Amino acid sequence: MQPITPRSIKQQITYGQLPLAVYREIVAHLRQIDGVSAVLIAYSSEDEQKQQFDYAQSQIKGLSIEYSDNLDTQSKERIAKIIDYYAQRYYPWQKLDS
Repeated sequence: MQPITPRSIKQQITYGQLPLAVYREIVAHLRQIDGVSAVLIAYSSEDEQKQQFDYAQSQIKGLSIEYSDNLDTQSKERIAKIIDYYAQRYYPWQKLDS
């Protein structure tokens, strides 16, 4: 019998017009949780062709959060609290299409 390997859970979210510095702050907070990987998602050249540059828009498309499905409940709750904190403070977050 083979051991069951944990699945990886990946969320990609965006906060709309959030500044780059705040996205970096969110990623830094999420990375403090053991077992959690968080990275910024840049706009692709395809995305950039669809829209003109606008200083009022975010420089980042969103962020990607990845962790094992066997991550402890307390850590999963911390992830939810962090992303919800920024949603309440700035803009509601939305899932990005993968």
